[in-house]
Amino acid sequence: MNLVLGLATMGSCLLLQSLIFARSIVYYGRHDHLVNSPSFAASLLVINGVMLLLVLGNLAQIAIWALLFQYMGEFPSFDDAFYHSAVNFATLGYGDLVMSEEHRLLGPIEAVNGVLMIGVSTAALTAAFQDAIKKTINTRNR
Repeated sequence: MNLVLGLATMGSCLLLQSLIFARSIVYYGRHDHLVNSPSFAASLLVINGVMLLLVLGNLAQIAIWALLFQYMGEFPSFDDAFYHSAVNFATLGYGDLVMSEEHRLLGPIEAVNGVLMIGVSTAALTAAFQDAIKKTINTRNR
C-alpha cells in the first residue's frame, strides 16, 4: 500500500511540476521585452520570477507529501509533517523526526521524487538563465 500511495503522490507532484513549469514558460514569455533589453538587471528580474515560481512549486509538493504523512497519522501537526517532508524532499535525511516502520518506505520514495523535481526545476531555471543572457548580450551587441 505504501508503494501505491507513494507512486500516486509522485504522480500528483509530477502533474503539479508540469503545471508550474508551463506557468514559468508563460511568465518568461510575457516578460520577453525585459529579457531582450540591454539591461542585465532586467533579465535577472525575470529570472528571479521564474525561480520564485519553481521554488513555490517545490514547496507545494513538499506540502502534498506532508498532507499524506499527516493523513496517515505519522505526525501530530502539519508543521512537523512539513518539516519531515522537506528533509526527505531535499534528501537531507536528518533523522530527528522519523516515521513509523509501517510507513517508512515513503521517505525514500519522496526523496526520489524530490531529486527528480528539483532537477526539473534546475533544468528550467538554467535554460531560462542561458536564454536571457544570450538575448541580453545580443541586444547589447546590436
